[in-house]
Amino acid sequence: MEERLQKYLAEAGVASRRKSEELIAAGLVKVNGKIVTELGTKVDPKKDEVVYRGQVISKKEVEMVYIMLHKPEGYVTTAKEQFGRPSVMDLVRDVKERIFPVGRLDYETSGLLLLTNDGDLTYKLTHPKHDVDKTYHAKVYGTPDDMDLQMFRRGVFIDGVRTKPAKIQIIEKGERQSLAEIKIHEGKNRQVRKMCEAISHPVAQLKRVATGDLELGDLPKGKYRHLTATEVKYLKKL
Repeated sequence: MEERLQKYLAEAGVASRRKSEELIAAGLVKVNGKIVTELGTKVDPKKDEVVYRGQVISKKEVEMVYIMLHKPEGYVTTAKEQFGRPSVMDLVRDVKERIFPVGRLDYETSGLLLLTNDGDLTYKLTHPKHDVDKTYHAKVYGTPDDMDLQMFRRGVFIDGVRTKPAKIQIIEKGERQSLAEIKIHEGKNRQVRKMCEAISHPVAQLKRVATGDLELGDLPKGKYRHLTATEVKYLKKL
């Protein structure tokens, strides 16, 4: 059965589906000896030979890997970085399969980050239409009052666009800072930080503690673990 080339590459563990589209457009993929740049190209896994950077790609040889990492602050969520800053990939170097992050956490943010070579799952978890909840614990300056919280919950304007409704509750109050639990299901760049700035309570510290019902728990910072079969099944159902 034929399938789109980018989907084939993603399921073979080459890269996420979106990244695979970039690889195709850049002319780095060959089908039956010819460079292909059209994203609509379809291939038959049983008949066609797909080559990326001189290596024949086959889905049958790839073992799917699903990892939860407790990302520390001070790491970028990319394989390579132009300024030479540490990458989350440096923390999983003993994983032999080629894996990639599911979405991103910004440089200053810690917490739950999924890594996998399952491009199809990555696509589903990061695509806006699937609305997967992401839960954060945010230390914010000051204490948002009821009006601030209602504004946040209705959605605020960041970068000229109104965010979707979100959830927020204050779980700890302090003299200078408060701890808030925030749930969003979008993935805009630095969204939680920008939303908190929009209600005049900037973030001092931010940590993602859950994706859907999958929780970070007591996994130490900088460490990772493989997901259980039950957890993988749960993610695929989202």
